[in-house]
Amino acid sequence: MCTSKGIDFSGQDFFLGLDVHARQWRVTIRYHDMELKTFSMDPSPSILARHMHRHYPGGRSHSVYEAGFCGFWIHRELSRLGFDNIVVHPADVPTSNKEKDRKSDAVDSRKLARELASKKLKGIYVLDEFHEQLRSLVRLRGKITTNSTRVKNRIKSYLYVNGIAIPPRSECSHWSNNFIRWLENLEFAFPAGSQYLRLCIDELRYHRQQLTQVTTSLRTLARSSGINHIIELLRSVPGIGFVTAITYYAELVDMDRFAGADRLAGFVGLVPSVSGSGITEHVRGLTKRRNRYLRYLIIEAAWRAIRKDEALLYSFNQLTKRMKKQEAIIRIARKLLNRLRSVWRKEIPYRPGVMA
Repeated sequence: MCTSKGIDFSGQDFFLGLDVHARQWRVTIRYHDMELKTFSMDPSPSILARHMHRHYPGGRSHSVYEAGFCGFWIHRELSRLGFDNIVVHPADVPTSNKEKDRKSDAVDSRKLARELASKKLKGIYVLDEFHEQLRSLVRLRGKITTNSTRVKNRIKSYLYVNGIAIPPRSECSHWSNNFIRWLENLEFAFPAGSQYLRLCIDELRYHRQQLTQVTTSLRTLARSSGINHIIELLRSVPGIGFVTAITYYAELVDMDRFAGADRLAGFVGLVPSVSGSGITEHVRGLTKRRNRYLRYLIIEAAWRAIRKDEALLYSFNQLTKRMKKQEAIIRIARKLLNRLRSVWRKEIPYRPGVMA
């Protein structure tokens, strides 16, 4: 293997595109407008650092990889080793039709290195370890809620298949303990029917127990980590409860990273998808690019907010005169998002009719 003894690349810039996977990385190194090499390596920042130090001693290493399953530990480790690293959203990497048609790890790494050297890539916001782990716990709560809803739907479907009607005015809407006891007392013609329903109820209780544990942990973390004052500020906005507030915080972390309310709305996904050519412009509804953990929460919170905030209710009623309720609530959600941004940045509790 060639070495670079006696050669000094001090002040020289090298651009590395990393296509990262669990078992191996594909790396492309560029220097000026020239591609030096593309190679495979073990998934280790320290091995990459040794490679650069051995072959290009003194050089400045600029690297990039796409956000994905691996999170941000690679970024933190590369930064610790002296790399100028960024993490990019995959959809923000310019890609030619030929690269889409002949996609491979080598093509992806070359593309990343090329665009990094051309200064066309902008890194996303990278969380520190605490906030990354807090976000994982918040998202886990959402997944548990989804699993619980699936079990409930499975039970209701099973009752329907067996011709069992849920009594009117029952407590099915919020699945109270009384309703679950009613389910447990149902009788079937054969033991298999009772066994199926009992296992579904056990699964539902397990998810409920998990949900309680995660929510309790989040409340404890909010108080012990010094972020509870932000959570309480967010909760001062009508329609915002603890779960929405801590999810909002965990997904955004730093409000100042958004240049304005429009940037924040774009991140959440409360902006329209527009297609325009010449003098013709088509609006196709909400953009598909969104934060899937925030958009639906903000819209749900908007439905609650119009019941508590007279100003929002008035705006909603005015909007429904010229559009559907589903469209009007999106605009209310945008107003609600602006209010959340305002109380966070100003650190002043929301006062109806004062803060916009």
